[in-house]
Amino acid sequence: MEVFAVEGLPEVRAGDDLAAMTGERVDLQPDDVVCVASTVVSKAEGRTADLADYEAGERARRIATRAAEEAGEDRDPRFAQAVIEASEELLMDRPIMLAVTRFGHVTVNAGIDRSNVPGSDLLLLPEDPAASARRLQEGLGARVVVTDTSGRPFRYGQRGVALGWAGLPAARDWRGERDREGREMEATVQAVVDELAGAANLVTGEGDGGTPVAVVRDFDFGDHAGDDDLFRTADDDLIRPAVREYYAE
Repeated sequence: MEVFAVEGLPEVRAGDDLAAMTGERVDLQPDDVVCVASTVVSKAEGRTADLADYEAGERARRIATRAAEEAGEDRDPRFAQAVIEASEELLMDRPIMLAVTRFGHVTVNAGIDRSNVPGSDLLLLPEDPAASARRLQEGLGARVVVTDTSGRPFRYGQRGVALGWAGLPAARDWRGERDREGREMEATVQAVVDELAGAANLVTGEGDGGTPVAVVRDFDFGDHAGDDDLFRTADDDLIRPAVREYYAE
């Protein structure tokens, strides 16, 4: 398997045809997987905002006040309001805002970015990353994973994760197959799109030198059943109810 970054993409702006911009710079093969950073997907889809667009409500002001007291510096309640409005639920609002996005991803600050956003204060995640991936797949003629970077419980550092995908299942389902001792596997479901996003993140980079699109070539899903469940539902999540109860006001 080969993973390489697509070089030479210009700054992406609202309305840009991201599929065409990518296709002009790489000779794609039908079985390629194109991993596209959510930042450029959001920019192309016009998902920018300014703090002035938000009027902070009571909860946002309370979050900002408490954060300022703990950090010893001013915090803008309008940012807290932006996170609230981008979220289906805030699982916790102290010491960080851990949000459930409207498409099911759980992440800090609802994934709102404040860096590399020319002309605006904020960059929101794509509204529907799965739909974004399908549009890109149609334009590119290749499999697509829309990626982001995210922290992990119990570990330092960030890694790439998938927000949306098209053209391949989210996971390899090993249940029912046999291990080396002949035992039937009962629980293993391998989150392939997350692993592809992580591989892509190794070559796309971060900061001002990052390249937002990578191609994974010669990846073989294999002769496995596919599974498309990646985001746990509230009813299927052991952690979410505990966090919700602990931080209930």
